[in-house]
Amino acid sequence: MSPVFLLVLVLLSACSEQQPPPPKLPELPVVEVIQRDQALEIEMVGQTHGSSDVPIRARVDGFLESMDFIEGRNVERGDLLYTIDDTPFQTAISEAQGGLAEAETALAKAKADLQRIRPLAGINAVSQMDLDAAVAQHEAAKGALQAAQAQVKQATILLSYCRILSPISGRVGISQAEVGEYVGGAANGPLNFVSQVDPIRVRFSIDEKSYLKIARKRIDRASGEDGQDHKSPKGALKMALILADGSVHDHKGQVVTSNAALDPTTGTFTLEADFPNPDRLVLAGQYARVRTNIDVRMGALLVPQRSIIELQGNFSVFVVDAQGKIEQRKVVPGPKINRLQIIASGLKAGERVVLEGVQKVKNGMTIKPLASAFDEVPSSPSSPTTEA
Repeated sequence: MSPVFLLVLVLLSACSEQQPPPPKLPELPVVEVIQRDQALEIEMVGQTHGSSDVPIRARVDGFLESMDFIEGRNVERGDLLYTIDDTPFQTAISEAQGGLAEAETALAKAKADLQRIRPLAGINAVSQMDLDAAVAQHEAAKGALQAAQAQVKQATILLSYCRILSPISGRVGISQAEVGEYVGGAANGPLNFVSQVDPIRVRFSIDEKSYLKIARKRIDRASGEDGQDHKSPKGALKMALILADGSVHDHKGQVVTSNAALDPTTGTFTLEADFPNPDRLVLAGQYARVRTNIDVRMGALLVPQRSIIELQGNFSVFVVDAQGKIEQRKVVPGPKINRLQIIASGLKAGERVVLEGVQKVKNGMTIKPLASAFDEVPSSPSSPTTEA
């Protein structure tokens, strides 16, 4: 064997040993398209109020003598909250009672005079003028007695205002006045507030589109056209209350009142819903979200929102076939449900889409799909729910 041939053989052998291996297919997480009957929800942001929020005001002027409650605690209707110095009002009662005694005496004298003059007038012992004067005096004395009785009653009422009682059962707030402070008068504000938080009321506003959806749903429920048996009042929509930490209140609520018309300046409609709050967990003044079902999409197809690509108003996903080949496919998105989004058209049940790394793939390339779990409910309380 010639040396040249041996040299060529060695070189070919070296080249074959240095041949690089075929590139590994990129591994990307994929998820299967979900198909299920999906409830469509609408969510509104609102603020909690007491079902009754009553300001506590002084109805008479005076110095505050006592504060007979613990701030922030529950009180019952009729419980004593404040007392005002009643010395001037006790004096007024004594004065009114003195006037009443004087009026009673004057009436007794006028009555006796009339009884004495009337027989004399019958025998013409006194003139008709004297009789008329006696009758007028008697009637005036009766009127003076009624006025004196009213003065006593008025003084008694004003005295009762020195004891300020809770008008409702609820939670009393922090006092705006201290013992020894002069209260009352038109310039002074309320001393306190009592808020009835069971049930708790949530006030929220919705746009015109959302109003129409809720109104139609209430009409369907009232007429029974939604095919469900409702134990709630006719037409009432059950609502869930989501608190600031993302937790859902244990008790469902329903709309109890609404505005008469849409606000033309904002284009919104205001409603109020009551939620049972027996443990008084929710307080007035909190921000909360209200959620309710407005429709059910039968056999809906859903994919994670982050698997959808948007480019100039066009939406698409990367579909992976059984061989790992990628197809970029246009889709028509529907409402968002937590971290998922309904796909109105463009996908079929059972197909797989790329979950993450969509910026790394192109139409027609082949990947190694990795089945991935996906948490469709966000852990953050500020994450969106349905946008219908």
